[in-house]
Amino acid sequence: MKIKFCGAAQEVTGSAHLLELDNGTKILLDCGLFQGNSKKMAAFNEKWLFDPAEIDCVVLSHAHIDHSGRLPKLVKDGFRGSIFSTHATRSLCAIMLLDSAKIQERDAEYFNKKLEQKQDGKRGKHKHPKDPLYTTKDIEPTMECFATFGYNRWFSIHESVEVLFKDAGHILGSASVTLRIKENDRTIMLGFTGDIGRPQRPILRDPQIMPQVDYLICESTYGDQEHLEAPSEKEKFLQIIRNTCVENKGKLLIPAFSVGRTQEIVYILDQLEHEGKLPKIPVYVDSPLAVNATMIFGAHPECFDSDLNEYLLVDDDPFGFNSLTYVRDVELSKAINDSEEPAIIISSSGMMNAGRVKHHLYHMIDQPQHTILIVGYCTPDTPGGILRDGATFLRLFGQWKPVNANIVVMDSFSAHGDRLEMLDFIKHQKETASTVFLVHGTIDRQEPFKKMLLNYGFPSVNIPELGQEVHI
Repeated sequence: MKIKFCGAAQEVTGSAHLLELDNGTKILLDCGLFQGNSKKMAAFNEKWLFDPAEIDCVVLSHAHIDHSGRLPKLVKDGFRGSIFSTHATRSLCAIMLLDSAKIQERDAEYFNKKLEQKQDGKRGKHKHPKDPLYTTKDIEPTMECFATFGYNRWFSIHESVEVLFKDAGHILGSASVTLRIKENDRTIMLGFTGDIGRPQRPILRDPQIMPQVDYLICESTYGDQEHLEAPSEKEKFLQIIRNTCVENKGKLLIPAFSVGRTQEIVYILDQLEHEGKLPKIPVYVDSPLAVNATMIFGAHPECFDSDLNEYLLVDDDPFGFNSLTYVRDVELSKAINDSEEPAIIISSSGMMNAGRVKHHLYHMIDQPQHTILIVGYCTPDTPGGILRDGATFLRLFGQWKPVNANIVVMDSFSAHGDRLEMLDFIKHQKETASTVFLVHGTIDRQEPFKKMLLNYGFPSVNIPELGQEVHI
């Protein structure tokens, strides 16, 4: 039996890990899209480290595009098996993969149009027309492959393999994955944490502890740091709103992923409004995908924590209040930029590399009265990552603009556990897991987390490279 690390190896996006049994059965854990502009990863989304037609099934941890975003390409390139997920993950994938397909189509159209303008009748030396990775027509056959199961029940995906989903507390429907594999005269327990959520966060239940396993594939996004605690976070958030929108008469732009982060921020704003603390300013959620995702949240109350269920007794709409507007129309999105009134704008994508947020960023980045609030991890080569690193100029739509707006980072909003929360989630594995494989993290964060786990008593911690195979 062997594991081949086919994505998110010393990187944070593009999650994909291939398990091959002795009998030739091939099980893919996640099938994510690489998000970013890294030159060394430029061909990642186009090419496979395996033959899609040979994959027997996919087990999907959650719906975020860096974990699910290449599923349509997998099906397009020959995969004919089942995609196993939770019920809510399938619901979210239905809208998120369609949105991703539209982005692929628009990006290809934009690239080819620019290429035609530059060529002036001659083909560029290394430039060729670009095809979308997949199109909207590829989504329906992908969704037909899904088979869904609830949490906390074993189900069979192969005559010798059973799977258990436990709530990972990361986003709606997210799950850790435990595989019970019977091979020859032995039973092997293999665990995949997926993305580890955070305890005592709004909306979702706390992460559920996984069964003990023999081998563990573990995320490591924040392996070198600890987040703010909730009370400090809420007060700091409110202070940023007051400083920007009341004192400076500016706009607060919050780039946020459409699924999970947006709903959490809206819920906190709803609570502040209910408590009478939110200033009387308009709040916009400017992302059609976020609007659709919020509706799906309402359809899956089985994932809510007890605090939200109690809050529903006093506020039957935790994702809506008087000054909040959900924006679908492009013209209204443009009007927000034209307006000079203070406002809070929540817009995707969280890394600022796609979507309407780029247009808001373009109009705000060079004006000192505005604030850009970064509320989660950003790949280093995306606009969000560049701003996190302290850039003084940013290239947007072909133009260099000075960074005069206030750039504030609040990683406490992250849906990823910090190093102590991750350790708490996996510490019971110390006695059984002969090896922990760290994935979904950059090497500068994985190395400190590896040291921490070894000091805690884990016998072996590995940081695999992309394409590396490990026999177990």
